[in-house]
Parts: sequence; C-alpha cells; structure tokens
Amino acid sequence: MKYSKLGNTDIEVSKICLGTMTFGEQNSEQEAHEQLDYALSRGVNFIDTAELYAVPSRKETQGLTEKYIGTWLHGRSDRDKIILGTKVTGPAPNLRYIRKNLGFSKEAIKEAIDLSLARLQTDYIDLYQIHWPDRGSNMFGVRNYKHNPAWEDNIAEVVETLSQLKKEGKLRYYGISNETPWGTMRHLTEADKSEINRPLTVQNAYSLLNRTYEIAMSEVSIREQIGLIAYSPLAMGLLSGKYHQGIDKPENRLNQYKSRMNRYLGENSYTATGKYLAVAEKHGLTLTQLALGFINTRPFVTSNIIGATSMEQLKENIDTVNVDMTKDMLKDINEVHEMIPNPAP
Repeated sequence: MKYSKLGNTDIEVSKICLGTMTFGEQNSEQEAHEQLDYALSRGVNFIDTAELYAVPSRKETQGLTEKYIGTWLHGRSDRDKIILGTKVTGPAPNLRYIRKNLGFSKEAIKEAIDLSLARLQTDYIDLYQIHWPDRGSNMFGVRNYKHNPAWEDNIAEVVETLSQLKKEGKLRYYGISNETPWGTMRHLTEADKSEINRPLTVQNAYSLLNRTYEIAMSEVSIREQIGLIAYSPLAMGLLSGKYHQGIDKPENRLNQYKSRMNRYLGENSYTATGKYLAVAEKHGLTLTQLALGFINTRPFVTSNIIGATSMEQLKENIDTVNVDMTKDMLKDINEVHEMIPNPAP
C-alpha cells in the first residue's frame, strides 16, 4: 500500500480509501465485514462512510452502513490504527427521515454526530465531513452555478460548532465535500480564526469522465494542503468497462438505479468510456486499472475512494495502487479528454 499525509498533519492515510455506501443495500453485514477485514489486511487504513448511507438512500436502509461498520469496530484493539471518516447530511426536503433538523445549525450537527457515534460504536470520528454545502451550488451533475441570494453565510457557525465538538473529543479533524473554490477558501478562513485545525480534505467527484476538479480546485488543494478524496472514480462502474464488454449484470448499479445515475448514462459518457477502454487495452491494462491508476497518481489527491460489491472487484481495485502511469498513457488519456471533456460532471 502507498500512503499520503492527511493535510498538514503527521497522519498517514492509505492512497486507497474503502468506500462503504453499498453496505446495507447491495452488501450484507457479513459481506461488509469481509470487505473491511480484507482491506485492512492489504494496508488500507482509511474508511469512508456517511449517516446518509446506504446508497441510494432510503428510510429502510439509512444508517445501516454505519451500523455494519460499528459491529465490525466493536471490541477491536486496533481502533487507533484506523482512520474513520463519516459525514453530516446537508439540507434536502426528501431526506427528512434521517433527522427532522437537517442542515448545519449547531443543534443539527451535534445531533448528527451523536447518532453516528452510536451507530459506529466508537467514541470519536477521525475525519468528520460536511456532506454538501447548504447554500446550493453546482454539484451532483449540475454544471452551472445558480446563485441563491437568500442564503446567509453560516460557515463561521459551522466551524465553531465543529471546534467545540473537537474540544469534547468527538472528532479529531474535519473535511468538506462537494465544495467549490469559494466555499473551500471560506472554510479555511474561518478555521484560521477558530481553535480547530483547517479542514484537511475535500471529497469531490473525480474520474476520467469528470476532471472538473482540475480547473480550479486542484490549485487550492496543493497550495492550501487540503487534499482531494476522490469519489466515484469509476463513474458508478461505467469505467470498469463491463457495460462496453457486455458482461454487466442486472444487479449492477447503472442497471439497477438508472433514474438516479443520469449523469453517467449520457451518450458522451458512453462514447468517452469506449475510447478510454481502447487506451487501456493498448497499454495492456484493464479499464479499471487505467481509471484508478490515473487518479492514484494525481499530485492533489490524498486518497481514492473505491467501492465494491464483490471481493473480486475489491481486490482489483486495491491492487491498482501499484499501477504506474507512463507518459504515453497520460498522453493517450489527455487526447480523449480533449476530445470529450468532462461528460459526467
């Protein structure tokens, strides 16, 4: 395994982070524990989850992911060796079954972290993350920014609340997610006024089909030491190549949840993926190896969140940490990117 520094701390996190949003939806508790055991045996020390999960979120399965991790964590003697991240849900009218007071008020955040701690059966969260901003922004497939003049800047209150939770020992560090350069810099500014460390990470979508992070956020990451934790690196499985090779199954995510995965189902995404598959085959790699190997080697990436529904997928995904990207591979990748840039933002 390879490791990166977590922000400006001395903490080292594995370049591969185990994503868990399938736990409780596509993976049973036993399968979740098997994945966690295997990942840990391969040097993965970074686990990511959220109070929202399993995905797609439903009232019947919300919180199961954290519960499954909690039953795995319970009684372990190596909790201090595991870097555990979870997230507080942003405001969304259709998610009221999670908590009535969704959002980032002091009361909402305190309630959320206490519920997560109980489900996870742990006393503290290593990396507590804001799942998405509450002001509205261009995220989750939305390309263009639509300004909301009614939003009142509450980032100072959020940071102060997190600072208090750190003093109480409930979290060690915090991160942000689905953020913009403006939002990231606001968090950094407010954290510098507080007693909490600056946010250490930004968890945004990043893949061969969505390199929008490179436009402005990559510079912020490098200069401000706030690394990217890349999610959806395989574009919900499209970049595994199985859909182009005709080996996909009805239970695969893009087949099972089509109405929720529109940004990965467009013609441009499909065409670009076919071209990336040709690049991978040219260089003797699987498309998974090419897609994850590319992300693993970007200088602004702290960790790459991989997820799997089978042990076979998990093993291949973890092994991509050893893929070396050559100049020729990068040249071929960038040629496709120039032809069809960011079809799945």
